[in-house]
Amino acid sequence: MKKNFPKRWVKKRKYNCSTRSANSWRTLPRSIEPDDVKRLLRKRSTPRDKCMILMLLRTGIRICELLTLRLQDINLKERTVIIHKSTKAGKGRVVYISDDAYKALRRWIKIRDPKRRHLFCSRFRESMSYETSRSSFIKCLRKAGLIRKGYTLHCLRHTFASELLSAGMPLESLQILMGHSHIEVTRR
Repeated sequence: MKKNFPKRWVKKRKYNCSTRSANSWRTLPRSIEPDDVKRLLRKRSTPRDKCMILMLLRTGIRICELLTLRLQDINLKERTVIIHKSTKAGKGRVVYISDDAYKALRRWIKIRDPKRRHLFCSRFRESMSYETSRSSFIKCLRKAGLIRKGYTLHCLRHTFASELLSAGMPLESLQILMGHSHIEVTRR
């Protein structure tokens, strides 16, 4: 039985690529257009969803890193977040919180359940699952009229990187913020 996978997920035969990588079959990273970011942030969403979107968009952390964050990992005075151990790179790093993400984070911390250890949690679980965060993001996209554009939660990370590169940040500094172990990944 042959399954119908989207074309972008199928590994192409005899693919000419300058790098020999296990990920050479993937498409290039996709970022959200600036006008679409404005539309997404302008629409009303729950404080949890807005905080989640802004934290991903302004810090560049991975969704799995965001979902495992605990309140003790965040220093509101210094506006920093400590990522103890990345699931991909296997090492920790510090990321910085922007002004709008800081406001959304403070608002979310005030109304969230203080008994929970994780920053983002669902009703029945200690930490929020990826599926719950994805469905919340899709609801926000639907409200903003961006559902047909095919944006994902990971696009927020690529948007963060694109915005910093456009602002003139050196690639080596961006590599540290993104948590990449190799500069080639950041360059891509």
